[in-house]
Amino acid sequence: MSNVIWHFSNEHAQWQKKNCTVVSAPATLEENGQRYQRMEGFGGCFNELGYRALSHLPNEKRTALFSELYSPAAANFNVCRLPIGANDYAEDWYSLDETPGDYSLSHFSIERDKHCLIPYIKEAQSFQPEMTLFASPWSPPTWMKDPPVYNWGKLIRTPENLCAYAEYFARFVQAYAAEGVTVHQVHVQNEPVANQKFPSCMWTGEELRVFIRDYLGPVLRKECPETELWLGTINAPGCDYHKLIFDKWATEDYDYFANVVLSDEQALQFITGVSYQWGGKIAIQRTFESWWPRIRLMQSENECGFGDNTWDYALYVWTMLKHYIGNGAESYLYWNPVLEPTGRSTWGDPQNAMVTVDPATRNYTLNPDFYVMKSVSAIVRRGAIRLGMRGPWAADTLAFENPDGSIALSVFNPYCDERELTFRAFGETLLFALEPRSVNSILLSQA
Repeated sequence: MSNVIWHFSNEHAQWQKKNCTVVSAPATLEENGQRYQRMEGFGGCFNELGYRALSHLPNEKRTALFSELYSPAAANFNVCRLPIGANDYAEDWYSLDETPGDYSLSHFSIERDKHCLIPYIKEAQSFQPEMTLFASPWSPPTWMKDPPVYNWGKLIRTPENLCAYAEYFARFVQAYAAEGVTVHQVHVQNEPVANQKFPSCMWTGEELRVFIRDYLGPVLRKECPETELWLGTINAPGCDYHKLIFDKWATEDYDYFANVVLSDEQALQFITGVSYQWGGKIAIQRTFESWWPRIRLMQSENECGFGDNTWDYALYVWTMLKHYIGNGAESYLYWNPVLEPTGRSTWGDPQNAMVTVDPATRNYTLNPDFYVMKSVSAIVRRGAIRLGMRGPWAADTLAFENPDGSIALSVFNPYCDERELTFRAFGETLLFALEPRSVNSILLSQA
């Protein structure tokens, strides 16, 4: 019999082992011969409030948690994100240069990051040496914006301002490199279709095209040639019906963002990939159809729930994993790996986390979303190829061939009763009795 390592998680049991059997029966899940994107990995975002939550843990528990999240032998989170300046999970709002009119960026500094984000990243890297990092701003410095505030507003689009802002990205990459942290990618703007009450900045597709083509692309190529430039993190279109009808921003879809930038050959020469999150899930399919494999794709932030960390929501997260990866995403990023109870942001919104740290007990809880993420991250290795599948279980399965030839399956049973799946691998048919409403992590290799 093939070597099979099978874990399942549902509301009543998490990461429990099960055994399959060899049967003589037709396969209800099998490969269809199609091979798709090369996988990079899974992870989350390094945020200041997450680091604050971790500070409540005693050293032994903190080490155990970092190992659980980042070690290749555990959840193996290896693609992670960080903000350039403040986001909605910073302790408060800031940028890396708040001196008005400082077009030379003589006051640029990452001093604040040295006390929080950089130690957080380095601690994770001590367990995951192969980590890929990407960074994006939520807001430019306020003096570059109209109105001059972190939340709301747009970049003032003068040549002097655009030049300085492009240089701001390069300075960030260089400053982190000086601290021993390689930023492998920069993404131009977090959610350019969102005028938020937390740090934000709105862009049209045309504005992104010009900034990438004429300013940011050339600066990064000259000053940070090893750093990839990604178009993202795109959150269009919105899903609210009223906005869809009355707000022009919410209707700006694939053709108003990705397509308008990628169809410009001069801009395209600088772009490695496109990252999507939230409402962008509607546009990733069309981007995949038109531009893969020339352009890589990423899911850059999962939808964050309501702070109650339920199993129902975790199962929804699995469907989002299926949607994004099934439409070409090479990596999938959770939002906050670790938060305090209720997970409130700086602006007061409660959100989910993979892990909750309780300051009162100085202990942590692995939440349902963690086990859903682990169902893929623990078995899919960097360099794995996504496999096309067919059969009744194909819509509820993500399948990959790892570089060592093993097969990794993440299978979702949405039903309230046990269901059987049969899968043919390495010359035999295996039967898996899937627990009710479970997520299953199955790793198969030749005996």
